[in-house]
Amino acid sequence: MDRLVYAVIGAAIEVHQILGPGFLEEVYQEALIIEFLKRGIPHEFEKYVTVYYKGHEVGKGRLDFLVANSLIVELKAVQNLAPIHEAQVLSYLKMTKYRLGLLINFNVPLLKDGIKRIILSS
Repeated sequence: MDRLVYAVIGAAIEVHQILGPGFLEEVYQEALIIEFLKRGIPHEFEKYVTVYYKGHEVGKGRLDFLVANSLIVELKAVQNLAPIHEAQVLSYLKMTKYRLGLLINFNVPLLKDGIKRIILSS
């Protein structure tokens, strides 16, 4: 899993080095798709997942990326990450039963300052 996380972070860093901060989230999504394809990183874009409540379907959630059917990647292009952004990724992890998510905010001078690793504890 660590190798996959490093591959995704490397792709995101490449996108950030070329584009820098200041664009809308959709621009980074499209650039990251290109970078994932160039690097052979298996991914699904805008993956819809069903939300259940007490066994009943109550809606859908949309993952920005599901990488290698095991890693959720949520992108942002905001001034500052807020607790609600982390809660969103944690909710996605809970509803999909995946253990690990990356929250990546491209609107920072150094991308390493915009990456949060979120782990679903058992």
